[in-house]
Amino acid sequence: MTGAISYHLRAFSFVAFILVSWGVAEAQTRVNSITIEGNARIPNSSIISFSGLTPGEVASDGQLNDAVQGIMASGLFETAEIIPTGNGIRIAVVERPTISRISIEGNKRLDDEALLGALQSSPRRVYSPATAAADAATIADAYSATARLAANVTPRIIRRSDNRVDLVFEVSEGRVVENERISFVGNRAYSDRRLRRVIQTKQAGFLRAIIGGDTLVPERINFDRQLLVDFYRARGYVDFQVLDVATELSRERDATFVTFNVREGQSYSVGAVSVTSEFANIDLQDYRDALRIRSGNTWSPTLIEEQVARLERKALRDGLDFLRVDPRITRNRRDLTLDVEFALVRGPRVFVERIDIEGNQTTLDRVIRRQFDTVEGDPFNPREIRNAAERVRALGYFGQADVQTRQGTAGDQVIVDVDVEEQPTGSLSFGGSFSEDNGFALLINFSERNFLGRGQRVSVNVETGAENSRTTFSFTEPSFLARDLAFGIDLGYVTQAFDDASYDTKVASISPSLAFPTGENSRLSVYYELSENEILNVEAGSSPIIQAEAGTELRSAVGYRYTLDMLRGGLNPNRGVRLTFGQELAGLGGDSEYLKTTASAVAQRDVWNEEVTVRAIFEAGALTSLNDTNSRVTDRFFLSSRQLRGFESRGVGPRDTGAANSDVLGGNAFVSLRFEADFPLPLPSEYGISGGLFYDMASLWDLDNTAGAAVVDDGFELRSSIGVSLLWDTPIGPLRMNFAKPIKENALDRTNSFDVTISTQF
Repeated sequence: MTGAISYHLRAFSFVAFILVSWGVAEAQTRVNSITIEGNARIPNSSIISFSGLTPGEVASDGQLNDAVQGIMASGLFETAEIIPTGNGIRIAVVERPTISRISIEGNKRLDDEALLGALQSSPRRVYSPATAAADAATIADAYSATARLAANVTPRIIRRSDNRVDLVFEVSEGRVVENERISFVGNRAYSDRRLRRVIQTKQAGFLRAIIGGDTLVPERINFDRQLLVDFYRARGYVDFQVLDVATELSRERDATFVTFNVREGQSYSVGAVSVTSEFANIDLQDYRDALRIRSGNTWSPTLIEEQVARLERKALRDGLDFLRVDPRITRNRRDLTLDVEFALVRGPRVFVERIDIEGNQTTLDRVIRRQFDTVEGDPFNPREIRNAAERVRALGYFGQADVQTRQGTAGDQVIVDVDVEEQPTGSLSFGGSFSEDNGFALLINFSERNFLGRGQRVSVNVETGAENSRTTFSFTEPSFLARDLAFGIDLGYVTQAFDDASYDTKVASISPSLAFPTGENSRLSVYYELSENEILNVEAGSSPIIQAEAGTELRSAVGYRYTLDMLRGGLNPNRGVRLTFGQELAGLGGDSEYLKTTASAVAQRDVWNEEVTVRAIFEAGALTSLNDTNSRVTDRFFLSSRQLRGFESRGVGPRDTGAANSDVLGGNAFVSLRFEADFPLPLPSEYGISGGLFYDMASLWDLDNTAGAAVVDDGFELRSSIGVSLLWDTPIGPLRMNFAKPIKENALDRTNSFDVTISTQF
């Protein structure tokens, strides 16, 4: 039995060997010759090269199949087939058509030039379906960048004679995809409404047709993440994180929903503050006294950076070039404080070899170099380089500004590379304006922030109405004499006809000025003004005071203005003050002789988790005539509707009640005190509408000479008003609509229960 089985197995193996050998022999083809059919543009040699076959060799079925794939992979043919013919093969191909013309249809938002330049397909080249599909995706991506994520692009071909086609991209643009909702998850200390004010991405509101900031831009989302981190950490939340940002499309692909998933952590304050040093011959007390940080302050990385920079600047003044300040932080989780030790350590002896600047086509090198406190040959301070980079970006001349360092020609040398990309810095605008004093007026404005690439600012304003006109020219050189000294010159020509007075005024002036910093948050400006002031067209029924002041006087005055601004540079981001004090002395030649003093103070604080802003504003002024002269109406103070809401501009103050028109005369002294509170309303935040309450008090009084006037009451009399406001953040600016009710008024005062102003940003 075993022998029979063995015999049958040997017989089966022999038959299988014969069959396999016969099959292998049949699967081979000797390629003695290659014939090409169907090609018109592609030469035979190229097709044979694509196939990989060589005449005279034997090719298997697998090699023939690879040859077909190689021909098709060239992208030049629609079909390819290899047919054995005796001792040779015949290759039959159908060539792809060439593109005669490319067009885009259905596009309205993006023009043809912008889209065609990004395509890979081009006329007189072979049409490729894969390339056309990639081009369709490129067009769709261009629409996605304009927030039209629902755009659909379909490539189609139109057959022409001579194996040519027209390639047409049919575009369905779809609607702009807007941010329907921006929400936050994980925030407890601050509401969604407050955090939406921090980021640049905005929700779509009812002005979505004209507001362009409510679309989804991925790059802006990344920037928003950093804005949120900066916002929280400036308020002591050192562990704050943006875990992720989820963006979802609606089912109709016409709206997006953005969700920021955050982790707040705990808010920390400053604990113990100390200064230590590796230098033996240093007075630590001097460095402690230089600090502007105290225990109990809200923790902020910016606050720490400011103290480090302050100590390093002091070290440079003391001749310690390579001293570095290392802030060492100790966390106290129990009482939520962070102790900070400012360690004065020895830094590496590295010098700046040179500063290389590239990319500036218009802006002069010196405009960029003056933002660096470091020059070639100075000790290298990484913190100073970072600060200089921020100052370059803050100029606003460049769309991008990248500052990097690299190894110099020696081990102790570094090269600072500054790579910038310029952007437009000029503007020309035409428009109109309306004010209670001037009525309607046409406005033309030209401004250039980087004049001739020198970093100089130039502006020209022309405003003309039916009876009033204003023309001003302003020039500023921010780095006069290569120092942190701003030189400016202002020219003006103003004519006004007032509704509340029976006279007109005409003023032509020139005023050069110098301004320079006196501290981290303070600035002083000094100026000289020469002006010709004319009171004309005085009616016969006007007050004898105005009639006596009619005519032309030359004013020559010198003045100064000191500003301390802690609203943005203070230790607490939720509160701050701004103080301004100035004086002007007229009498250096000319006809007018007086001393004018003005002062203002603004105190602001965010309360209730920064949902409500409360503010107090104080303004006052006094004009003292010198050498037995009298003030003129062009020199005296008037109260505007901004300083006393509920009353018209120039609607309060001393009047000559004996005159036919009861002219408002102005006053030598004024005081204004205003209290405001701005708060959110129960409306969708994307509308940009919030509410406000205010209480105003003000008075205008005192005249030098009332001779000839029948009855003039120039004594101190307080006026007051109360009201509500609607604040609307519109594309043309923040509008403030005030609804006011006077509480205390004079019978001669001119009241106004409603006014619209451009809201002042503090």
